[in-house]
Amino acid sequence: MPFRQLSFGDSVPPPSPRWLVHIDGGARGNPGPAGYGVFFQDEERQAVARLHRYLGCQTNNVAEYSALLAALEYALANRWRALHVFSDSELLVRQINGVYKVKNEGLRPLFQQAQTLIRQLEWFRIEHVARAANREADRLANLAMDKGTRSGEPALGR
Repeated sequence: MPFRQLSFGDSVPPPSPRWLVHIDGGARGNPGPAGYGVFFQDEERQAVARLHRYLGCQTNNVAEYSALLAALEYALANRWRALHVFSDSELLVRQINGVYKVKNEGLRPLFQQAQTLIRQLEWFRIEHVARAANREADRLANLAMDKGTRSGEPALGR
């Protein structure tokens, strides 16, 4: 089925089930030790899955995109067809929604990969939320950075 990205105010409801996904990425030092966190919920807001990963030395924006890609890959692997993603990265949300162009050469391949994965869904929406509304994903991203920096774990590429 074709991808349908809804904008705010669009009255077409998402198919059911729709999965709610909170994503966050961060880097300490920017660039610096980086990681991401992804928190999945069902439509009743019950926790379904949590992902986190240490990325080595990266930028905040690469970590944010890595979180989105991990969420999309997990959803597609589980044959989920409708995702509502929440991110506190205004840049990422505006780039994915086509409001901002992707000018950074390092982000362009991540953006293109995200677009390819999004097109495999029946329905997709991403929206910006305040950091306070993204606490669990933030906690998971920090957990990934803490574990990676404590263990000296090498960078994991995408």
